[in-house]
Amino acid sequence: QVTLVETGGGLVQAGDSLRLSCVVSGYTDSVAALAWFRQAPGKEREFVSGISENGGYTDYADSVKGRFIISRNNAKYTANLQMDSLKPEDTTVYYCAGYARDYPPRSQQDYRTWGQGTQVTVSA
Repeated sequence: QVTLVETGGGLVQAGDSLRLSCVVSGYTDSVAALAWFRQAPGKEREFVSGISENGGYTDYADSVKGRFIISRNNAKYTANLQMDSLKPEDTTVYYCAGYARDYPPRSQQDYRTWGQGTQVTVSA
């Protein structure tokens, strides 16, 4: 069994930064690519960013490109999402997700391993 735990959410003002972290534990070999999704109430979970197993490939949703940076430290089994220039529309719950193959897909249906989520709130 593998577990993902997100930390780093909080309440900030527009223009501020937050850094989310995802720690992978348990059967870590079952997770290769990692991704971040977010889901607002009443909406579908949407892809935010993904990173390949070796960190050489990254992908971003257009809405966060240029503001968010994803990274990972395989020695520590962690993935981070640096979020800069935050906007009120970034307010929602953010989830870390693990994928069994090297490259992160954008569809949430491809992911079987999820964290519990961390709330990010950006005030105007």
